[in-house]
Amino acid sequence: QVQLVESGGGLVQAGGSLRLSCTSSERTFNHYAVGWFRQAPGKEREFVATVDWSGTNTKYEDSMKERFTISRDNGKNTVYLQMNNLKPEDTAVYYCAAGAYGTSQYAYVSWGQGTQVTVSS
Repeated sequence: QVQLVESGGGLVQAGGSLRLSCTSSERTFNHYAVGWFRQAPGKEREFVATVDWSGTNTKYEDSMKERFTISRDNGKNTVYLQMNNLKPEDTAVYYCAAGAYGTSQYAYVSWGQGTQVTVSS
């Protein structure tokens, strides 16, 4: 397992952009796929996007693939989630997680503490 720290959340108006970062100080971070999930108040945690250990392969939840881009820089031990054209329904706590490459939260063994994203209308 690895320790993960998310950053980059905040308050943004609808139509705006944010870039979330997920970092780790541990070398083994680059051995894992990293996924982003989100959880809105009163809702289940849902898959957003994932990238494999190399950064070559990515998957997205269908409704987000046109607006969100996941990438990683293994030299910096960091995975990014670029979010464009944000909508109020994107408001949630966003979590990054490290583990096996997949869309299920059960594929991931390490989780960050989450970063709040709030989109105002």
